[in-house]
Amino acid sequence: MAGRARVALVTCAELPDADPDDRKVLYPLTRRGIDTEIVVWDDKSVDWDKYQLVVLRSVWDYVRRRDEFLQWVGTVPRLVNPADVVRWNTDKRYLLQLANLGLSVVPTTWLEPGDASVLPAAGEFVVKPSVGAGSLDTGRYHAEDPELVAKARAHANRLLAARRTVMVQPYLSDVDTKGETALLYFGGSFSHSVKKAAMLAGPVRQIDGLYQPEEITPHQPTAAELAMGERVLAAVPGGADRLLLYARVDLIPTATGPVVLELELTEPSLFFAHAQGAAERFADAVAAALEPAKRP
Repeated sequence: MAGRARVALVTCAELPDADPDDRKVLYPLTRRGIDTEIVVWDDKSVDWDKYQLVVLRSVWDYVRRRDEFLQWVGTVPRLVNPADVVRWNTDKRYLLQLANLGLSVVPTTWLEPGDASVLPAAGEFVVKPSVGAGSLDTGRYHAEDPELVAKARAHANRLLAARRTVMVQPYLSDVDTKGETALLYFGGSFSHSVKKAAMLAGPVRQIDGLYQPEEITPHQPTAAELAMGERVLAAVPGGADRLLLYARVDLIPTATGPVVLELELTEPSLFFAHAQGAAERFADAVAAALEPAKRP
């Protein structure tokens, strides 16, 4: 139909039909006069210029090919979220910037290739790569258990040998009883929140697929969680005025207030199925993002 906008929802080759949750936005987009195609990001036959908007979604294989992915990101017109935000957000070293701004972030020791695998002397801790998604290559260990310490060291050394930056963080046990809070924002406005049950039961293990399954329930965020979410979004390159199509702020509730675990601006699950009207709100945000493209 003439005059209808054309939008690409971008996925990876392992999910050529997109993640099932993302498919929930297809009908709401159609009702708003937007024709949507699901496209694989590294499909060389795609003409990205034909889309008025290119929306990153389930591109979860990028963690194995980040350099190639970022090179592609830099060539795509009308990409959301924008290329510079994606470049900043696909390495969790952005948490250093958040911490330097005074935000409460999970304390992290950063190990670079060539470093010794220094691990905590006490308590439970987590080892994971700075470039990762879906909790893959992530393990939970205990410093008082020599066998687990040996496994943690092997885990860290394997990542370092692969030229990957390693994050070592204390395991915040509040997540076992309170879960992890995810705040979802569309077009700069809060949409909904979910609670994610604790996932890390022990050492890193081989996972078949792109992510570990999650136990998700709807959540009513506290005022403190919402305030932290706004502070985190204000720290994105470009500041609070930088309009993003989508954002997810992951927090762990603690006795002293919420602590930032991650800020997801590239390919987060948006949990449309867990909040009434969420897919419609996302479609409204896409329609609003298309408005500048329609101007002469």
